[in-house]
Amino acid sequence: MRRPILLLISLLTATAHAAGPAPEIISPQVKATVEKAVSWLLKQQQPSGYFSEQKTNQAPRPGDVPSHSAAMTALAIMGLASVGHLPGNPTPEGAAAERALKFIVDNVEPDENGYLGRSDRSRMYGHGIISLMLTEMLGMSASEETDKKVRSMTERAIKLIIRAQQVPKSEANRGGWRYEPSSSDSDISVSVWQLMALRAAKNSGIEVPKEAIDNAIAYIKRSYRAERDSNGQLKQMEAAFSYEPYGGRQTFSTTAAGLLSLQVSGQYDVPEVIGSSNWLIKFPPEVNEPWFYYGCYYYAQGMYQRGGDHAATARQKTEQMLVGAQGAEGSWSPRNGNEKSAGPVYATSLALLSLSVYHHFLPIYQK
Repeated sequence: MRRPILLLISLLTATAHAAGPAPEIISPQVKATVEKAVSWLLKQQQPSGYFSEQKTNQAPRPGDVPSHSAAMTALAIMGLASVGHLPGNPTPEGAAAERALKFIVDNVEPDENGYLGRSDRSRMYGHGIISLMLTEMLGMSASEETDKKVRSMTERAIKLIIRAQQVPKSEANRGGWRYEPSSSDSDISVSVWQLMALRAAKNSGIEVPKEAIDNAIAYIKRSYRAERDSNGQLKQMEAAFSYEPYGGRQTFSTTAAGLLSLQVSGQYDVPEVIGSSNWLIKFPPEVNEPWFYYGCYYYAQGMYQRGGDHAATARQKTEQMLVGAQGAEGSWSPRNGNEKSAGPVYATSLALLSLSVYHHFLPIYQK
């Protein structure tokens, strides 16, 4: 049985067992916003299959593709899939997603250890993003050959994530990841992509040691910055996650990343989830702040997982911000700091993921 059928069954099951009232109908304004974004994104697909606003007819060389092209294409595939455009669908959008997936499996050459972040110089950020996408696309291609390549790349990529976690690290950094597989330190922005990929792989039936996920969860929790008493118990129920354990900046993006990653790991009601979601109610995101699109994706999905007033507040805020910030042609462009250099394919893909919380097409985001 192919995975789209399994996915449909899981969606129907999730719908049948969902608690509380049915989700609100997607507004015509948001629907039009999503359609414009998808239309714009498809126009950015290059002849070889990857997504980039930099037009070129030059074919990439396998193993040496344009900088960050694989990571950005992986985000675009997930953005399209999150609103229902899956590889192999008999539509222009499905065909575009299929070509993008084929670009990755044909041109991104893992090294001898399965590392995917070297071909496009996206490092462990890219490795985690590509691994998550591949895991979510298992069984979704129209081509058996592509499916086989996806599975092979995924299994090796997940093993690389596990090996990179096992590099000797200090107590503070243990369980996390950073820029390269050999890094001896960790940060939350790299670590959450790896944890999401591990959880998606485990959900897909790929063997993932329990201790790998447990150690990652412990690392994320060490980045939570609430005061504790002498027994280690939290003294406040409203706090942020920081960029690194016991220090570093505390922002809406790091907080939202911690919130979502714990919940996809099954940690729905732990104090760190309750406290960070309360903090995000008090300090919601704004379009002009650093790493807005990256953070908005985690914010929208994480607060949706939280449910209730948190989900309703975040949905209204996310839709208001993104509808207002969309360009006339359908894209979004980062406005601040290092994120600005990532470009509109990056921002538009993450915006689609942020607006897709009620579609449930990607298994990792299902409750």
